[in-house]
Amino acid sequence: MRTVVHVTHEAVEKVGGIGAVLEGLITSSAYNASCDRTVLVCPLFSTYGPAESRLGPDGEVLYSSVDGMIRSEWASKFRPIEERFNVGIVYGHRSFIHPDTKMRVSAEVLLIDITRIDHREINHFKGRLWEHFGIESIKYENSWDFDQYVKLAPPALAAIESIGAVPHDGHCVIVAHEFMGMPTALAAILSENSRYRTVFYAHETATMRKIVEELPGHDTVFYNVLRKARSQDMYLDDVFGSQDHYFKHALISATKYCDNILAVGDYVMKEFRFLGPEFNHVDIDLCYNGIPSSKIDLKDKLISKLRLQRYCETLLDYRPDYVFTHVSRLTVSKGLWRDLKVLEHVEKAFRQQNKTAVMYFLTTELPRRRPEDVLNMEQWWRWPVAHREGLPDLSHGEAALYTGIQEFNAKARNVKVLLINQFGFDQATCGKRIPADTEFLDIRRGSDLEFGQSVYEPFGIAMLEPLTFGGLCVVTNVCGCVGFVEDVTKGQPLSNFILADYTNLDDPSLKIEDLLKFDQVQRDLIEKRIARKLAEEILRKLPKNNDDMEGLIQSGYQAASHMGWDVVAKNYFLPAVDRACRKQRVLQMV
Repeated sequence: MRTVVHVTHEAVEKVGGIGAVLEGLITSSAYNASCDRTVLVCPLFSTYGPAESRLGPDGEVLYSSVDGMIRSEWASKFRPIEERFNVGIVYGHRSFIHPDTKMRVSAEVLLIDITRIDHREINHFKGRLWEHFGIESIKYENSWDFDQYVKLAPPALAAIESIGAVPHDGHCVIVAHEFMGMPTALAAILSENSRYRTVFYAHETATMRKIVEELPGHDTVFYNVLRKARSQDMYLDDVFGSQDHYFKHALISATKYCDNILAVGDYVMKEFRFLGPEFNHVDIDLCYNGIPSSKIDLKDKLISKLRLQRYCETLLDYRPDYVFTHVSRLTVSKGLWRDLKVLEHVEKAFRQQNKTAVMYFLTTELPRRRPEDVLNMEQWWRWPVAHREGLPDLSHGEAALYTGIQEFNAKARNVKVLLINQFGFDQATCGKRIPADTEFLDIRRGSDLEFGQSVYEPFGIAMLEPLTFGGLCVVTNVCGCVGFVEDVTKGQPLSNFILADYTNLDDPSLKIEDLLKFDQVQRDLIEKRIARKLAEEILRKLPKNNDDMEGLIQSGYQAASHMGWDVVAKNYFLPAVDRACRKQRVLQMV
């Protein structure tokens, strides 16, 4: 018997990459054949709304002490835990639906209300974290993220055991998704129950992300430094100093005590080895993310593209030959400014070729805006062609991006850029001027080219989503998805895939101390050089006619069909879990 417990902030609602991973894994046939029970564990973030809403629209609440739903069969299990820790518990099921087969899979969900937790219990647990793992919780108690997931761990583990999720004749595998799950994994390691196994699911290396984003030279500097440092037997602290002030670093440094670490990309694995010499001997397995592999024909592609073209025609009075897109969160790591640099060269070439394009930036820093706000912005200042700083429109980061877009649009004639700072892509979310029959999938199916020139990208599901629909995908060499593509294609060129290497220095002999002095001016020079080369490759690969487009659909689907979640579960996730389960539990002392 095997129970898999996923500890994550996305147990109820998919809000980012971890939610996509859960949906993909849990609905895969290989996962379901191997895992007898799946339990999702998370803090209860809100008590707003009726009890029926606690586990989302597809959820079924069986017990909720925060709402007075105390059924006798569950009360006998949960009440002792609630009284001991002074917490509330919500328990039930939620459904996951496979996007293609529509198969419905149910998972158990445990939500813990920690708002009034007994601090004596938690202080005892924090003492054990220091004693056994060297984690000084007192340093990080001003961080709510750190504190809430430490508070979650002891009652969560007790609740897992109370529902019989730790089998007597198998294993309960605690999968800690990022730093959020680590305290619960550490509590399992401290447990006397030998049936626990722990796996850290590294969707990123939090310490490295922070460093890459803060360095003026971003990936150009960091990955060259990493390579040179490792060749000289140097580690993170030797180059960048102690990172102990960062609570996420403290938690991911303790992943060495887990039975296995899953790295979503090749660079994530290298980054973990860079954390310190002790990670040279820690088990780390690659576990790439899966991507969609839906098959469409040329007609489907052209219908979706036409909707994107019509939207541009409504907004800007021209129907573009090509549609470019970038769908992402708005963070420094996404490198959105690089897209504009590449487009400058593409636009100049299009003037000579008498071709046109539109670029849709679908990105925002904020939650989804209310439909009435979008309608008002449309009416009063012609959103999304024009924007205004301040809510409900531009946040600070969005305003900075929009400044660059305005400058580009002022100079360009044959390519125009639109910033759609809203989640969704239909009339319900983006106003009346978008074609009535448009849906979000159209921006994936209809895109000729998806940009993804991140400075830090552990994997990058989003930038590969158009692959199965024949889109060109532009990614940087530090993106984790590059390794998966190379694995599938056996290193052979893929016509849909365009690789940008911003770590390629003019002077590869530079020493670590020289690299660390890199400023934005030096990085800009490298980015301009790479942008010109990328533009040339894009112009060569863009489909010139329907035959070209059909060829890209076939080659893209062929690659994507070998990169789905069934493949990931069978070839990567489950072997790594098996490896963890075969280990003998030994609690190492600091």
